[in-house]
Amino acid sequence: MNPNTFPTKGNLILAKNSLTLARQGYELMDKKRNILIKELMSLIDEAKGIQSEIDVTFTAAYKALQKANIELGINYVQDIAMAVPIDDRVRIKTRSIMGTEIPLVEHEEMPLNLTYAYYSTRESLDEARYHFEKVKLLSVKLSMVENSAYRLANSIKRTQKRANALKNITIPRYETLTRNITNSLEEKDREEFTRLKVIKRTKKSM
Repeated sequence: MNPNTFPTKGNLILAKNSLTLARQGYELMDKKRNILIKELMSLIDEAKGIQSEIDVTFTAAYKALQKANIELGINYVQDIAMAVPIDDRVRIKTRSIMGTEIPLVEHEEMPLNLTYAYYSTRESLDEARYHFEKVKLLSVKLSMVENSAYRLANSIKRTQKRANALKNITIPRYETLTRNITNSLEEKDREEFTRLKVIKRTKKSM
């Protein structure tokens, strides 16, 4: 048997303190969950907007690419594409929201420098390059938002689990323990009071 459950005044103080901490913990978990949910909803709305913009930009990009392929030839366009330098300007940091680390993606935007000659290409290729560059930037932003939303969703799930454990297990257990110890101590006090009365009456009758 756990000695902390014995009906003593010391254990009653411990049980009340534990109950207070558990209730405070639940309130903090509940606040954290609400803040994370609000942040998640904001990210979901942002992701929808970015995705919608990507869809429109992709459509324009492929339309321009298709036109460039017709005007210049697929092989020539592929050769030009191979000359486009690799973009290594993406930097990933992190920021914290209520203890949850989420990515903060930074992309250094620079002027769009074309890597092919103007005289041997058409405007459709420039348009395709412009739109695909925009798609790349939007994709970087969308990856950050979606990854952040995923991490927040996991954090909400863990927070909800802890809040439920406090609400449905820990708090009721300490409430029951506090009540049982209080009842036992009150019963002891009543017994002691009755015993003292009996002793007092016995002394008077002697």
